[in-house]
Amino acid sequence: MHSGENGENEGPGGPDGDRRQVSHVQIGAAESGQRIDNFLLTRLKGVPRSRIYRLLRKGEVRVNGKRTKPVYRLEAGDRVRIPPVRTARRRDLRVPEGVQDEIRAAIIHEDPEVLVVDKPAGMAVHAGSETPWGVIEALRCARPDEPFLELAHRLDRGTSGCLVLARSRPALLALQAALSDAQATKRYLALVKGPWPDGVRSVDAPLRRNVLRGGERVVQVDPAGKTAITRFKVLELMKGSALMEATLVTGRTHQIRVHAASVGSPVAGDSRYGNPRFNAWARGLGLKRMFLHAQSVSLPLENRELNVDAPLPADLRAVLVKAQSGRG
Repeated sequence: MHSGENGENEGPGGPDGDRRQVSHVQIGAAESGQRIDNFLLTRLKGVPRSRIYRLLRKGEVRVNGKRTKPVYRLEAGDRVRIPPVRTARRRDLRVPEGVQDEIRAAIIHEDPEVLVVDKPAGMAVHAGSETPWGVIEALRCARPDEPFLELAHRLDRGTSGCLVLARSRPALLALQAALSDAQATKRYLALVKGPWPDGVRSVDAPLRRNVLRGGERVVQVDPAGKTAITRFKVLELMKGSALMEATLVTGRTHQIRVHAASVGSPVAGDSRYGNPRFNAWARGLGLKRMFLHAQSVSLPLENRELNVDAPLPADLRAVLVKAQSGRG
């Protein structure tokens, strides 16, 4: 819990024209160890991540009177200055009712600590500069009485499947610890360009984020990047393609997509790292998005283990049947 909080007036409306006050929050044991950017995302619900980073970059958020970077981990006793920011309160969010219904129907596991959603492909996990809402905002609108609901990890917008959320602060910390310490097992299904290279059972290649390529920010294999390991298992070889099971040992941005492409077998439908001719072939089978699905997640929680599976969606099953038949 916060051990202390107060505010000070910042004039008529502050930088965002919102008549709120600067607040100073003293960090308690519950928040200790949390990254400042994640703390602010929780604190300023509805504020896009890009806006959070801008507040940090401009020095509007300060820790113990000093500027700080997004990766700084809070310590008990830290005093955080939070400027007045217009937040999108739950009652102000405009998530369409149809989307709320879709996300309610996508819940595949629920217990007092954890909620797992079979995320629809094409839906972002959270709001951003290009989308006013995502899974988390839709869930908060669909369940307005839920006291705590936070993402334990993320999936690419084009990826479907198991997305884990925490229903309490202790659960969030436990889930994040399990995910960061490689205690969790996350398996994906991917249709990739064939043939899969003989003997390749895993790809151990460091990845670096935010590399500019033609004006687009991408992730690429780079010796100076962060350690990244993906285990691959061939489930089925077909004419021109292969169905793969990919298990994450680490959890870097776009990891499976970049690792698969790095060995010459990019994921079908991947417009960023894929092969244009292979993508055109996949479109001929009816593929309308990336063929990457988070099939299952297993992770230890206190006194139990969580195991959840999400079946391959109907659209991807239909494409797979055509690939198996050698069509296209």
